[in-house]
Amino acid sequence: MARKGKLYFRYGTMGSAKTAMLLTTAYNFEERRMSYICMKPVIDNREKKNVIRSRIGIERECEWIYNDTDLYQFAVDLYNREKKIVDWYLVDEAQFLTEKQVDQLSMVVDYFGSNVICYGLRTDFKSHLFEGSRRLFEIADTIDEIKSTCTCGNKTIINARIDANGDFVEEGAQVEIGGDDRYIAVCRKCWRNKKIEQAERDILPYMPEINLKK
Repeated sequence: MARKGKLYFRYGTMGSAKTAMLLTTAYNFEERRMSYICMKPVIDNREKKNVIRSRIGIERECEWIYNDTDLYQFAVDLYNREKKIVDWYLVDEAQFLTEKQVDQLSMVVDYFGSNVICYGLRTDFKSHLFEGSRRLFEIADTIDEIKSTCTCGNKTIINARIDANGDFVEEGAQVEIGGDDRYIAVCRKCWRNKKIEQAERDILPYMPEINLKK
């Protein structure tokens, strides 16, 4: 019987334990003697070596994915070298993949029968889809949301970028690598209210004084 794999996309906001989930999954595969490989786009350069590290401190070595890496050819070369098919590919920070690379991962699933699980963000700090995430939503076999909670109790949706004062940043490049010092996950309502509050505060010094008692 031919192997049948699936392409999974598991997404959540920053701080939703996506990476910890990937590392736990890798540990479970290792315990069950299942073949797997961990991968991550090199654009996430917070680590100086090829590791996937969770906020809780656990880590595991990984293969770098460069912007020009052909992921299907990677699987072909790996098979030719090892003479066996990898059961599971675990990809962290999948939002940074190109559309073409997501298509290549789907070919790994369809032609090798491997399973590919991509973990990543859905949207950027402006609430717009990343290229890799968009393509995963379009062609993944299974899509799962990893939920987390805003300080107000609602579900987090927005990965808000913040400055040194904790204010939301609304302009800038889509990709800017950072941790808790640069991003905070909030719900849509808190994101909108904070932006309104900042706008009102910024224009207040320029408003004319009005004597309401006259």
